[in-house]
Amino acid sequence: MTLDDVASMAATDENHRYELSPEGVLSIMPPADPERAMLVMRMILWLPAHGYEAEQIAADCGIDVGGGRVPDLTVWAQGMPPRRARSSYAGTAGLLLAVEVVSGGSEIVDRIIKKAEYAKAGIPRYWIVERDGGATVHRHVLNDAGEYEPDPAGPQPLTWLLTTTPDVG
Repeated sequence: MTLDDVASMAATDENHRYELSPEGVLSIMPPADPERAMLVMRMILWLPAHGYEAEQIAADCGIDVGGGRVPDLTVWAQGMPPRRARSSYAGTAGLLLAVEVVSGGSEIVDRIIKKAEYAKAGIPRYWIVERDGGATVHRHVLNDAGEYEPDPAGPQPLTWLLTTTPDVG
């Protein structure tokens, strides 16, 4: 299966999200449930309030990390919005931040697999949002060795994060 195959499947089925690991493993997920959609929307509204332009923010934008992944939210450098790489998936040039909201069944993929794939692709920041009542945000920054390190401030609730100035690059 190729990334083009996955893109074709996704184009004909708006009721699911399709991802392909760099090793060729296909994942089919349901669309965002209301809780996940609201968590993402809160972050989307927070970013423009702090100077980020619409072209810098994308929800459910497929990215090419050797396979095709679809983070819940991406933030791009000014003047470098997402651009198609292979198929309909964007390359990672200009990608500052990928955010995943953990859903039932996606815990291992979001916390371990995507974290490793995004680090290998050189994405400078990766945030994982837990659905634990407080929507705890685990922020990670790519180090010089190409691995993510947790933010020294530790995990924070989303309500706290939304009162701060975004630190995405």
